[in-house]
Amino acid sequence: MSLQTRKEVTLSEDYQVSYIEALQEYQAEGRGRGPSPEEVATDFGNFVQHLRDQADKNRIKPGHVPSSEFWLIDDNDYIGRIFLRSTLNETLLQKGGHMGYTIRPSRRKQGYGKLILKYGLEHAKACGFERVLLTCDEDNTSSRAIIESNGGALENIIQVAGWPAMVYRYWIQL
Repeated sequence: MSLQTRKEVTLSEDYQVSYIEALQEYQAEGRGRGPSPEEVATDFGNFVQHLRDQADKNRIKPGHVPSSEFWLIDDNDYIGRIFLRSTLNETLLQKGGHMGYTIRPSRRKQGYGKLILKYGLEHAKACGFERVLLTCDEDNTSSRAIIESNGGALENIIQVAGWPAMVYRYWIQL
């Protein structure tokens, strides 16, 4: 991790190349949910605007909650993302929580997960949250360690209907 690591407050088209490379990594790993790298590359500006629009409750799909997304950038390289949901519905209360994050496969195990969650918690606190819910699958030991290292207190482990893994539910006081 270089001294240039910083959090991005806004999403930017400046990182198109490395963002597309990250999508290709997720796809190769078998975790490519959402639009394909090819779809995103077709109109990256529109894709970034769509992500920004997710924070506006008037621009999201029915049944969804507003969320703000932030990117972690290191030396102009897209490392990962974190998003903060302003509210929870019943589904997110079980699985999903207030925050979600991901680090591109080639940059895992380098401390970026802890860093991006730290930045996300700072943002949540600045937005007035007193505590946030984070969840992860039972087999995601790396995410569990990241959440716990950032003060996560395990509330319970539940089975969510239709989900293949047990879900760990953590609260972090801010």
